[in-house]
Amino acid sequence: MPELPEVETVCRGLAPHLEGARIETVTLNRPDLRFKFPDRFIDRLQGQEIQAINRRAKYILVDLSGGETWLSHLGMTGNYRIVDNSSPFAPGKHDHVEVTLTHPRHGDSTLLYSDPRRFGFMDMFADVATCKYLANLGPEPLGNSFTATGLAQNFSSRRTPVKSALLDQRIIAGLGNIYVCEALWRASISPMVPACNLVNEDGSPTPELGVLANVIRDVLIEAIAAGGSTLQDFRNTKGNAGYFQHSFDVYGREGHDCHRADCSGTIARIVQSGRSSFWCPTCQVETG
Repeated sequence: MPELPEVETVCRGLAPHLEGARIETVTLNRPDLRFKFPDRFIDRLQGQEIQAINRRAKYILVDLSGGETWLSHLGMTGNYRIVDNSSPFAPGKHDHVEVTLTHPRHGDSTLLYSDPRRFGFMDMFADVATCKYLANLGPEPLGNSFTATGLAQNFSSRRTPVKSALLDQRIIAGLGNIYVCEALWRASISPMVPACNLVNEDGSPTPELGVLANVIRDVLIEAIAAGGSTLQDFRNTKGNAGYFQHSFDVYGREGHDCHRADCSGTIARIVQSGRSSFWCPTCQVETG
């Protein structure tokens, strides 16, 4: 499933072509994706000008001139691409949503949403407080509100493994399995350490938690610069794969040597809450 870097990559690819464009027509080639489309979805989109493309956690947010926001989640296999209308094209069998656009600089184009497995979904809302998908999200890990102190406040009473805590969207918005595994390796922290062990008795973050907060930010920035990670299905708006998977230190590397220069360990895999955790038992220590 696309995580924060992949969704950010899509948003950055869409923004130049969508911001400032007018939505002329919307065609739905099926009645639903993962869920049914919102009531009056076509009418609420047609005629609107797209004012901004933003990301919150793993959601794409399209702000419209009428005051509503069009929310999109890519699920496991969802992707957007933009087609220039100057040349004829035929939508594919998995192109479930077609949006024709007129842009003051780029002219006429069509935005296509494709989703072979249909785990993605779309919604519309006028007030973020009323959007059930966004209401309880934690801070953005690339934002100023994400700090080691904030993590300590959330971790202080949690005996759940730190890996599971980091995947809790109420604590940090947008982190997924790949980048949590990578960040924990960089911070030399075992995925099995109870989250509360990374908090001092006075409630302040331990030095290890301070390092973790920094490397979470670093790994996400590097992944975005590489266009995200493509393991199977992810493609950006030009149909290209990401490249960060070539830089993985632990994810998917079970049985391979640890990349840390002074470590002789071998990458292992365990299952936590139904998800694979990749780690080095030699250098990722049981902190606390």
